[in-house]
Amino acid sequence: MSSMTPYWRASFKTVPLEEVEYGRFDAFVMESGPRGSPFIGYDLSRPRPIAHDEGKPLSGTKAGGGAFDGRAVLDTITDSRNVVVSGLPAGFKLSAGDYVEFRMTLLTRSLHRITADATANSSGVVSLRIMFGLDTQNFNTAAVVDFEKPATVMMIDPGSVQAPKSWGDRSGSFSATEVFIYEP
Repeated sequence: MSSMTPYWRASFKTVPLEEVEYGRFDAFVMESGPRGSPFIGYDLSRPRPIAHDEGKPLSGTKAGGGAFDGRAVLDTITDSRNVVVSGLPAGFKLSAGDYVEFRMTLLTRSLHRITADATANSSGVVSLRIMFGLDTQNFNTAAVVDFEKPATVMMIDPGSVQAPKSWGDRSGSFSATEVFIYEP
């Protein structure tokens, strides 16, 4: 595991849990705790671009043909904050604040926010300006771009897990911070 400045921190809280659900929560935090394994986290309130969030996974047809499932191609890294993406449906709209993920491997991911509205042209190509610079030492045009549940790799912060205190208060919570894992 490598370390770098984390861009993302999050707090998670469950709804009240039944006994079986609490068992799953407990198992998850034990496995993903500070000495455990990382997990993939994404913003539940914004799982896809706002213009296309109809409460179901992205779908459609890419410009030029082929099924679209939210994944696209990183064509060009102009600089760490400007990229060109292809493989989108014609007219695919992206809004400032939408998330975009760049993924080299299952655990080598980089999550960013789009900082300016952009629309794919008739060929399914769009230029994006992103918040936080893309690490060009570890990410290149072989990265997969994802707009469906764009995520980052996280680990639970030490001491942050709050288990249910009683059967009257059966919700759990924890906080987590992004970690960077480089898998060659």
